Amino acid sequence: MNLTFNLKYFMAFLVLFITEALIAYFLKSGFIRHTFGDFLIVILMYCFFKSFLIITPKKAALLVLVISFAIETLQYFNQNHFLGLQDSHLAKLILGSTFQWSDLLAYCLGVLFVLILESLSTKTSKS
Repeated sequence: MNLTFNLKYFMAFLVLFITEALIAYFLKSGFIRHTFGDFLIVILMYCFFKSFLIITPKKAALLVLVISFAIETLQYFNQNHFLGLQDSHLAKLILGSTFQWSDLLAYCLGVLFVLILESLSTKTSKS
């Protein structure tokens, strides 16, 4: 794994970051906030890693999925309370606070979406 800077992925990361921030600020509940936000967050993480690392799409996707599943597992064990962050709005926003099986599905679908886009992009550039 080598370091690099990829402007295309970094710009996608920034757009997704702003989108996630707007969702967090304006939407306090519902499908967009909870499920679609989780779908987008793995794409955001993927773009962030691809902005700075020379890594294959499959490895980057796996890395993002492992991190996402790890955070969700920590939510199951109430990590914010364990870390003394139960009153921190920022910790709840970044790390989440409740375990949801649907979040795991959203993460998987987000990673699958990224891999499909990467595959289509590769096919288009080879044509």
